[in-house]
Amino acid sequence: MMKHIAIFASGTGSNARRILEYFEGHPLARVSLLLSGRPEVPALAIARSFGVDTVVLDKGRFSREDIVLPLLKAHSTDFIALAGFMWKIPAYLVQKYQGRMVNIHPALLPKFGGKGMYGMHVHEAVITAKEKESGMTVHWVNEYYDEGAIVLQAHCPVFPGDSPLELAKRVQALEHRFYPVIIEHLIANALNNPI
Repeated sequence: MMKHIAIFASGTGSNARRILEYFEGHPLARVSLLLSGRPEVPALAIARSFGVDTVVLDKGRFSREDIVLPLLKAHSTDFIALAGFMWKIPAYLVQKYQGRMVNIHPALLPKFGGKGMYGMHVHEAVITAKEKESGMTVHWVNEYYDEGAIVLQAHCPVFPGDSPLELAKRVQALEHRFYPVIIEHLIANALNNPI
């Protein structure tokens, strides 16, 4: 039976686009919803270009179980993938989708995670700390920023003289390569080992 993915996105949508591309015509799963907290983000237009339903919720409505859970149910949501989503996930949603909701972070957690550590802020912090490597982390979502159990990490070097933008491009290449594949693997694994 086809599984349905919801993407939560707040930014440019490059990871959302990769997920949408990967699961277009896929035999196992499809993206059926993209949810954002901001009406102007490019991720919404990208999702619409794939024929995927989009919803924008402000923070107050996103915090309400009686709004979000029926919305996800209406889209038969089996799995949630956060792709640059900026808000902390409410406890009701963590509980409902435990073991079925992942996030991607542009650093090697537990370093350089937490509130305010997103986008270029992360890459600037990595370079300032004179790290020799960075990368991306896929982790399960819990009630705290970037603290869920790690599913996968992929590494890349930090070169002397790197700018945050140069490092960001290297990390993003890892994200695009691995995130959709990991989502596919986790959904297939959940089918074989129901929670």
